[in-house]
Amino acid sequence: MRALFGGLTLRRLVIALLVAGIVAAAQADDPSFAVMATLSNVSGEDIYNRICQGCHMAHGEGAIGAGRYPKLADDSTLASWRYAALTVLQGRNNMPAFSAPPQLEWDSPTLHLSDAQVADVVNYVRSHFGNNYKERVTADDVAKLPHPAVGAAP
Repeated sequence: MRALFGGLTLRRLVIALLVAGIVAAAQADDPSFAVMATLSNVSGEDIYNRICQGCHMAHGEGAIGAGRYPKLADDSTLASWRYAALTVLQGRNNMPAFSAPPQLEWDSPTLHLSDAQVADVVNYVRSHFGNNYKERVTADDVAKLPHPAVGAAP
């Protein structure tokens, strides 16, 4: 077989890519993922890295494939912290509501983020990935916004 990249054969390259994909999938299903969102001492960056980046990608570039995951990088809609916070609280399109009470399990169990955690992840996204929005949202600001309620339709 003909050598390709750095002496790798096509077969070895395919095997290496498959192994890398399996390892990445195994890490995405790490049980500490769900526990992470319930801890009170995590940062907005931690929440983004553990929950959001699976769809919106590591640098907020979004993705299109099995679904459409909007980019967060250089996103003018994030000028409104309310828009960003309501999206996290209530979900949007196929994104789940991350403030849904535990009694609400729509398609699958939902991770519940506190108002402080919603504020932290919104502040993180609005100040990273080429976004430079300076206004900071607080847990009190988020608490004043509508949250999904028990008895709400999925």
